[in-house]
Amino acid sequence: MTAATPAPSTTGSATRRFPPGFVWGASTAAYQVEGAAREDGRTPSIWDTFSHTPGRTLNGDTGDVACDHYHRYRDDVALMSRLGLGAYRFSVSWSRVQPTGRGPAVQQGLDFYRALTDELLDAGITPVLTLYHWDLPQELEDAGGWPARETAYRFADYAALVGEALGDRVEMWTTLNEPWCSAFLGYGSGVHAPGRTDPAAALHAAHHLNLAHGLGVSALRTVLPSRAQAMVSLNPAAVRPRSDSEADRDAARRIDALANRVFTGPMLHGRYDEDLFADTARITDWSCVRDGDLDLIHQPLDALCVNYYTPSLVSAVDSGDVERSDGHGASTHSPWPGAGRVAFHQPPGARTDMGWSIDPTGLSDLLLGFTREVPGLPLYITENGAACADEPDATGRVDDPERIAYLHGHLAAVHRAMAEGADVRGYFLWSLLDNFEWAYGYTKRFGAVHVDYATQRRTPKSSAAWYAEVCRTGLLPGDPTV
Repeated sequence: MTAATPAPSTTGSATRRFPPGFVWGASTAAYQVEGAAREDGRTPSIWDTFSHTPGRTLNGDTGDVACDHYHRYRDDVALMSRLGLGAYRFSVSWSRVQPTGRGPAVQQGLDFYRALTDELLDAGITPVLTLYHWDLPQELEDAGGWPARETAYRFADYAALVGEALGDRVEMWTTLNEPWCSAFLGYGSGVHAPGRTDPAAALHAAHHLNLAHGLGVSALRTVLPSRAQAMVSLNPAAVRPRSDSEADRDAARRIDALANRVFTGPMLHGRYDEDLFADTARITDWSCVRDGDLDLIHQPLDALCVNYYTPSLVSAVDSGDVERSDGHGASTHSPWPGAGRVAFHQPPGARTDMGWSIDPTGLSDLLLGFTREVPGLPLYITENGAACADEPDATGRVDDPERIAYLHGHLAAVHRAMAEGADVRGYFLWSLLDNFEWAYGYTKRFGAVHVDYATQRRTPKSSAAWYAEVCRTGLLPGDPTV
């Protein structure tokens, strides 16, 4: 979604009130928090394989134990309750439920999610279930992975299995989390699992993830009660050209096609845009798109979920050196097939511990852009947050004023977008817990709750107390100072 210039920032110190019924939550992902990697029938996912391959993750970190949420979920739900969360967004480990990616479910795996969901409901917390957060069963990757069409049909079977098991407990369902990362970081740049570096495979993976989403929604509709909501979580890029030159605007168009419209086109409108095909014609002929696919993908949604952290500033390359500083990890291979003459730039100003620029206007731009693009479709923010260098002080307290400022600025941007007509129904902080941050291992902390990985001790940070008050009151106080 391209924006030529940043929207006006939200200023002033007035208290902002969110409407009654607004959902306040926090999110996690299975491989990042569960641990128990070899228990109760679970088999390796692509992230198990990737993280156990030397050199793939910082310090050789893996998710084998992570936050041990698999064993500590009751304590974690009690912690959520103390923080006043109204909802908890979690993902299901596909290889815990269906170890080979085929065939019947493993009941022990399903029983964990049944128990987690029951614990949430007993605490008055709404469960929000994501079927796929990047952890493809390794056997399916060995059979071709997401570049293979068959994987989309295996996903539909898996969606039906989970839907049948948990449809009596869970009413909010998302099919995929950030399919852009699965396709382009997993198969393009190789900085995410499975670590492949084939631009054609990345584009084919994008299409088959789209197909999996559509087939998954259809499968869920056949097994879930009519009250259930089917959604998808995308990480759309707020793409901005560095200048108003024709070349820079075309660079932004190229990235918008690869970051956004490759998914929103089929999912929301039943089409791929011709400029995407033209930009990538030297890489693939897109014969992976078969007759009828777009109808299968374009399923009615009950809401669209948006994950946002930072905007993207791009330009045309004006020298022989192509910048790769797109914020998605270092690689000699690009996650942007067909956009080799596009450079990414770091905007001025404050950054998070990930090196990502802090700019809430990108979030309000996206929310308002989707409001114009798909009028009447409700929106949720299912991920938003900041990595900070958080460590306990001598008393054990963890103060994180930078995260509070980040959250405040972005919630103010959400409030402003709602005032201008965006139908935003809820906000989920990323993340509830410090956790395994993919290829960065345990070096980056996004959590509102600090985790001592050696002892598994949970310590709510000052941002957790701040967010708990926002959840309790629905009020965003005046601007904080850092």
